[in-house]
Amino acid sequence: MVDRFGNSHNIGLGFHIKAKTNWYYGIQGSYEFGSTVIEPGLMQNLTIEGGYIMDIQGQLSKISIQQRGFMVTLDGGRLFPIIGPNKNSGILAYGGIGFMQHKIRIEHQENEIPQLEGEYLKGYDRLSNGLAFHQFIGYYHMSNNRLVNFFVGIEAWQGLTQGRRPQYFDTQQPGNAKRFDALGGIRAGWTLHLYKRLSNGFYYY
Repeated sequence: MVDRFGNSHNIGLGFHIKAKTNWYYGIQGSYEFGSTVIEPGLMQNLTIEGGYIMDIQGQLSKISIQQRGFMVTLDGGRLFPIIGPNKNSGILAYGGIGFMQHKIRIEHQENEIPQLEGEYLKGYDRLSNGLAFHQFIGYYHMSNNRLVNFFVGIEAWQGLTQGRRPQYFDTQQPGNAKRFDALGGIRAGWTLHLYKRLSNGFYYY
């Protein structure tokens, strides 16, 4: 994915259960965004000399091109309480399976460009989605006073995706090619807990 979108970011929300047996499972979703797009031939049929695009009034237009996407997975794994202040802290490892989608977001709020509006825009956005896999390993911390609860570690994503457009208007190529999308990075977050009972219970976030 870095070859197509450069460095990107995501922000997410999850709901997970850690049982007293230290099994860990739940669901999570992440919204992905970035400001870099590396896509050969993108809108080449609309550009003039210098790489500019004219609006309906013949003026040079201001166009913003960004990455957008999301991932949703069902997760399962285990906490290994080998380090940390208590038995609810330690090394957390889990994997997940779910759905991944990404596309190119094209905006031109200050100009009217009919070729990039409505259904026509779909011929340029490179929408792709499909089956996704997710892995995470890192440190999970729950303080003794239950006020400082966080996790940090490394994660990886793999997507068996496919283009979902019949044809790209700019390159005149079919838009249904199959892809293998891979991402990796560092994930850190804060957890909010809901306690089923005060001790030896389930922990939620």
